[in-house]
Amino acid sequence: MASIFTKIIQRQIPAHIIAEDEQCIAFLDIMPLTMGHTLIVPKVEEDYIFDLEDSTFTRLNLFAKKVSKAIRKATGCKRMGVAVLGMEVPHAHIHLVPMNNMSDMNFANPKLKLSNEQLADMAEQIRKSF
Repeated sequence: MASIFTKIIQRQIPAHIIAEDEQCIAFLDIMPLTMGHTLIVPKVEEDYIFDLEDSTFTRLNLFAKKVSKAIRKATGCKRMGVAVLGMEVPHAHIHLVPMNNMSDMNFANPKLKLSNEQLADMAEQIRKSF
């Protein structure tokens, strides 16, 4: 069965997509830790990030680097937190979390409750920052 991320990739489920290429896609987390929290996902459905082919793993990380620069520019954050958890969705992905202090990266923190309009605005700001 296709993961929720595969359904986003196939446009079966809407998402605030901020970047995409042949192998990867980046979209906003709908339950973010901070404004601009983005998921970087390979288009190939693989559960565990370290099971990805080397070329896909490398491409995913280079894509995340490119996206992180746009997020930093759009949000003005001090640092970009990077996490690979992989427990919530059985599809490899990287979390990019804009950070101004260490506590911003605590996944036990309450998630932001943002409207669709707020997410759309943030996605547009990030897209303009490329």
